[in-house]
Amino acid sequence: MTVTQTASTTGANQDNWLDDIIKKINNNAAEQQQIATRARSNSLCILCKGARFLCGKTRCPIMVKVNYFLKSVPLMGENIDGMSPPSVFIGRIGYPNVYVGPLVPPVHEDTSIYDLPERWFGKSMDEIVGFRSLLVRGKHLVNVQKFQDAGKILDQTRELALADSSVDIELNLTKKPRGSIYLDDDVQPFGPSAPIRDLHVGNARYDDKIEKAYYDTDLKATNAVVELYRRGVMVTKIQKAFSVGAFGIEKNRRLVPTRWSITAVDDIISKNLVANVKTFPEINEYRVYESIYMDNVFEILMIPAQWSYESMEAWYPGTVWNPNGKNIAIFSDWEGNSGRTTYAQIGGCYYSARLAVCEQLTKERRQATVVVLREARPGYIMPIGVWQVRENVRNAMRQKPLLFNSLAASLQFIGSRFEIPLQRWILQSELLKRALFQKRLTDYFKAPA
Repeated sequence: MTVTQTASTTGANQDNWLDDIIKKINNNAAEQQQIATRARSNSLCILCKGARFLCGKTRCPIMVKVNYFLKSVPLMGENIDGMSPPSVFIGRIGYPNVYVGPLVPPVHEDTSIYDLPERWFGKSMDEIVGFRSLLVRGKHLVNVQKFQDAGKILDQTRELALADSSVDIELNLTKKPRGSIYLDDDVQPFGPSAPIRDLHVGNARYDDKIEKAYYDTDLKATNAVVELYRRGVMVTKIQKAFSVGAFGIEKNRRLVPTRWSITAVDDIISKNLVANVKTFPEINEYRVYESIYMDNVFEILMIPAQWSYESMEAWYPGTVWNPNGKNIAIFSDWEGNSGRTTYAQIGGCYYSARLAVCEQLTKERRQATVVVLREARPGYIMPIGVWQVRENVRNAMRQKPLLFNSLAASLQFIGSRFEIPLQRWILQSELLKRALFQKRLTDYFKAPA
């Protein structure tokens, strides 16, 4: 669908509307900044997301509360026999000595969907938590740098990570699995856990492309990740193999906690895509893409300019990471044409969204300034992994965008889709402020009559 300004009055109205927004920002800048600062300072949880323990507690109080209200998983014994999707999990607590092991459901059928987030879009939160809660985690303590000779359990866990389809597994535990459903803003949920006594993995058929990278001990890990992505291997499968130290120069290989591997792979792939995107011509119009899923509203704005990128998140009071806040809290991270050198404070969603928008620009062989705006509304009651950001933005990219002739028109549309006033977004956004307020050299030259 194309939205054009066919009459001068339409353009004038849009300019007046934008002027009003800018006046509100200028006239009430101090007050709005105080509100935004207060909301952010009272929402440390949004930056932490249960992972960094910024509050000083050893367990995330929000996750403890969420887990309490979840339905308990079925009672399971010490022996779990079933088909792993295949799936593994590498912990991060205690690094460099971490718990490693398979995720196994007591299900004797094809369970591949249990660990393929690329195929989850459209499923309800209940469905996803339902089948993920059946995955029992076996734990085996390993040093991430000394895993090559860690024994049978680690070897079989690695085999599982490289497998192409569901694998029959017998998991013997030292005690009945305990604990509630594991929830994380980056990692997909899974069920209770217990230490491994023994592990028997059936015949696992490797993914040929991943197997080739695994046996190439002279191939750098970043090159392996990029090459596998180019050859059509799903991001989730690359992340899984990356976590078990399947890639890289042999002497440098090591285990990578699952949470870190997800972000690392998204970052590696999207950086490679960005390098190509910056060589393409700029788009010719303002675009807005949209996706709404699990009470997350995504509006993606593309501006006809050289590559730069910003990701913004707004969390309503009552949402999982702003449970007790009185105000909406907005956080953001951005990068210019030269990229960024520090880790994004909003975490893995920054990199997963960047990957998704770069896929579309690469497909079109164009570049743009991109602003991803996300409104997380109260219906998003629990974190289920960063995959939903990547797949939400991918879904938006699959839709036909609305096209506009001006920044004012595109922002007016975005403002109509959000419940949060547009001036709040502009005040928080580095790239929107630059687009609205920063003069370009061409602004000082008038076109010839």
